[in-house]
Amino acid sequence: MAKDDDETGKPALRPMLPDDAPALAAIFGASIEELAAEDYDEDQRAAWMATAEDEGAFGRRLRAMLTLVATVAGTPAGFASLKDNSRIDMLFVDPALAGRGIGTLLVDACEKLARARGAAALTVDASDTARPLFERRGYRAQSRQSIPLNGEWLANTRLELTFESARPDAAD
Repeated sequence: MAKDDDETGKPALRPMLPDDAPALAAIFGASIEELAAEDYDEDQRAAWMATAEDEGAFGRRLRAMLTLVATVAGTPAGFASLKDNSRIDMLFVDPALAGRGIGTLLVDACEKLARARGAAALTVDASDTARPLFERRGYRAQSRQSIPLNGEWLANTRLELTFESARPDAAD
């Protein structure tokens, strides 16, 4: 496993542990509240954050996927969930640590895992806040969506990254 931030100054990755749910729910809420404030209004953010109020259900949702946790000094700093080896379902970073490459580290790992597991492409329903990160990595917009959530409508964009080497005709 990678050395942790205590020794190298860089975040480390590990699989989600059963006891991580409260910390990840807190990162989820803080990220939405602080980082998405320019893209979603207060009511939209409150509706979105409410999906993690039940920490038990939130933890079960994360455990149903491959969830990676980025740590700094041994403490969770962000997380990403890979669903069915072909979809990034969640990507959230502690706003106090935003801009330190944690989101990039997590997306890199999801892309490598998806490719290694035979996925031809990776999709994500990216919030307006996260969309630029994915577009810089070569993801292409597929469709704009409005999602009903707890009485509010939230917009996002389905993006896709195609793995050229995963296509059967790529070796020809």
